[in-house]
Amino acid sequence: MKGNVYTLFYAAMLSTACAMVLTFAASFTAPYKEANAKAEERKNILLALNITIPDKASSEQLVEIYDKNVKEQKRGDITTYIYTPSGNDGAIAIRFVGPGLWGPIKGFLALDPKITKIRGITFYEQEETPGLGGEIVKSTFRDKFVGLTIRDETGKPGIIIKNGGEAAVNKVDGISGATMTCDKVQQMLNEAIKSITEEK
Repeated sequence: MKGNVYTLFYAAMLSTACAMVLTFAASFTAPYKEANAKAEERKNILLALNITIPDKASSEQLVEIYDKNVKEQKRGDITTYIYTPSGNDGAIAIRFVGPGLWGPIKGFLALDPKITKIRGITFYEQEETPGLGGEIVKSTFRDKFVGLTIRDETGKPGIIIKNGGEAAVNKVDGISGATMTCDKVQQMLNEAIKSITEEK
């Protein structure tokens, strides 16, 4: 009986100590995790806007490049990220977010200042199937959007992500075997496009 009490007491104390260590570690690393998440977000804004960043840039470098080149501006309820380099008309980026097949998908869509064509797109959070829906993060997919018109021939805002069918000024080929992911990306991009065109 005495041995059982000792075992239970020891297990309880060990569990308490482990919980305290984990709580301390979580609170200690929280500011660093937040800083890294912010740096990753800014990196994706810079990439969407086609702003050159060095390979393996530190968080501090990313913040410096971001602060130097990007201006945040409210457009109705939408926060826009504006890049206006000298001698170039630049780009305007907006955030998009929505449910993917297995979890949330988040990214940034960059458009020309007249809000007519896509300049770039990035995905900074996704949990799609590797080798299928997870291919959305690759440049081979993202590059297809550059130059795409965000309105169809009738002037209706929105894009199409679909394999096959007739070509259109607002259509790109999807990813084979990842139709559901492409449908969800199309939906969230079209919601973002609709929002920014209505605020124009």
